[in-house]
Amino acid sequence: MKFWMYPLFVIIGASSYGILSTIIKLAIRDGYTAAQAVTSQYYIGFVLAVIIFVVTHRKLPKFGGGFTLVIAGLFTALTGTVYGKAISYMPASLAVVMLFQFTWIGMLFDCIARRRLPKRIEVIALVFLFGGTLLAAGVIDADLSGIPWQGWAWGMAAAVSFSAFLMSNSRPVEEMDMQTRLLFMSFFAAIAITFFQEPKILFDGTLVDGLWIYGLILGVFGIILPILLFSIGIPKVGAGTASILSAIELPVAVTASVLLLQEHLTILQLVGIAIILVGMTLPSFANRKIALKKL
Repeated sequence: MKFWMYPLFVIIGASSYGILSTIIKLAIRDGYTAAQAVTSQYYIGFVLAVIIFVVTHRKLPKFGGGFTLVIAGLFTALTGTVYGKAISYMPASLAVVMLFQFTWIGMLFDCIARRRLPKRIEVIALVFLFGGTLLAAGVIDADLSGIPWQGWAWGMAAAVSFSAFLMSNSRPVEEMDMQTRLLFMSFFAAIAITFFQEPKILFDGTLVDGLWIYGLILGVFGIILPILLFSIGIPKVGAGTASILSAIELPVAVTASVLLLQEHLTILQLVGIAIILVGMTLPSFANRKIALKKL
């Protein structure tokens, strides 16, 4: 497989995360709560993972990877939970900015794990991403004086949790294929979400009374695609580069809200999206230039 495909897998996986907030808002419009929508995402995502494994393997799964998969599944569920908490204390646009602190936190985790300093191109990319995020999220003129400390704390927790999720996905599991990894990660995530969200949707009829439609969409784009694609791409590109490439999530989220929720898009937001796209492509161009020089 050509190397340029691995960053593409990370970008597509992160893009799938970008539509989740819009789908959850649509579920809320239809009378469901955010907790119910998130819970349906993880439960149906696990069912889809079981179906994929059965179709591709037709045998009992053999567990491997141990602590790595448990941690990855836990942080998958934890990110959605604490991000929802942040939104309850602050505007969604500001919560997005807090979540996007994962770009530099993920880079920090990668530098610590590899015992290295950030590359100059990575620092430049982070500056672009941070500036573009402020513009694209539309918080330049927002009044931040009334935001309680809990909102900032939950927002930063979401960024740390997502960074840990990316980091755990950077660790390959020997002798385990993608479908088996997806099965176990989605299983541990579903177990974790049972303690954090609304497991009663399985028994009170909410899931079969229409919520399953949103759960199916959220399960595909929030569980199946990102776990599969991240499992392929992140071990090849590294957690630091993956954090930068995952910034595509915000432009996708803004675009989805405009198309599906008819939200207004300003010129500043368009400029911010353009800056984010420039920032996330800088490391890829630099790495390609280095590879060409070696050849």
